[in-house]
Amino acid sequence: MINHYAYWYYTSVFDKSFCDRVIEIGLKEIENLKKENKSTIAVTRGEHLTKKENDDRKPLNDKTFEDINLQDDKETYVRDSEVCWLNHQFIYDKVFPLVREANQKAGWNYDFDFAESCQFTKYGLNQFYGWHTDGGSDHIAAYSKDKDRNKKLYNLEHTPLTFDDNWNNKIRKLSVTINLSTDNSYEGGNLKFDLGPHKTTDARYFECTEIRPRGSMIVFPSFNYHQVTPVTKGTRYSLVIWFLGKPFR
Repeated sequence: MINHYAYWYYTSVFDKSFCDRVIEIGLKEIENLKKENKSTIAVTRGEHLTKKENDDRKPLNDKTFEDINLQDDKETYVRDSEVCWLNHQFIYDKVFPLVREANQKAGWNYDFDFAESCQFTKYGLNQFYGWHTDGGSDHIAAYSKDKDRNKKLYNLEHTPLTFDDNWNNKIRKLSVTINLSTDNSYEGGNLKFDLGPHKTTDARYFECTEIRPRGSMIVFPSFNYHQVTPVTKGTRYSLVIWFLGKPFR
C-alpha cells in the first residue's frame, strides 16, 4: 500500500511536565519490575530476534529489511532495549485527539476504535531496534482471543494472541512514537523509515528528523517499515502506542 504521506508529525506538542511525568512513571515501573525479578527486555515477534541477557550474538541494525531472514537467522538479534507498559488515562486523553486529527489530515482515514497499552522504552548506549513493522494489514495479522491464557503472545504461525476482547479480530492500524528525551541529551537513536522499493536508493531510507525536538510525536501506518538506529551517547526515552481497528478490506 502506497500512501501520499508516510507519516504525520507534531513538533513539541507535549510540554516538559508531560514528558517528565511519563519518564518518571516509566523508570519507576522498570525498577519495580526488576525488584520483582520480572524481565524488562523488549520482546518482539520471534524470540530469537530479541537480545537476551549475556547475549553473544551480533546486533543486526541499520540493514535493509531484505537482509534479515526472520525465520532462520540465529546468529543475530534485531532488538535491544528496556520496556514497561503504562495505561495512564492522562496519556490517552492527550494522544487520541491528535491521532484522529493526523489520520484525517494525512488522508489515511483509517477506521480505528481502541489503543493498546503504552510502551515506555529506554534505549541506552548501543541499544537499538532494527528494521521491522508493527503489524500486518490483513486478516492473518488480526489478534485472536487466547481463552486459556497458556499460550505466548504469538503462536507458531505468528498469529498474535490477546486476552482482551477489545483487541480481538483487530490489527494495528496506526502507530505513534513520542520523543520524551530532552534536546541533545542523546546521540544516534534516529527514527528511520523504509519508504519502499518504488523510491530511489537515496530516497528510500529516510531519517525522520521531525521527532528529535522533545515532546514531538510521529503518527504512521503500522505496516510501514521503520527502525531506531543505535544510541551512541546518552539515553533515549520514548513512548509508543498502537491504535487498533478491523483488518483492511
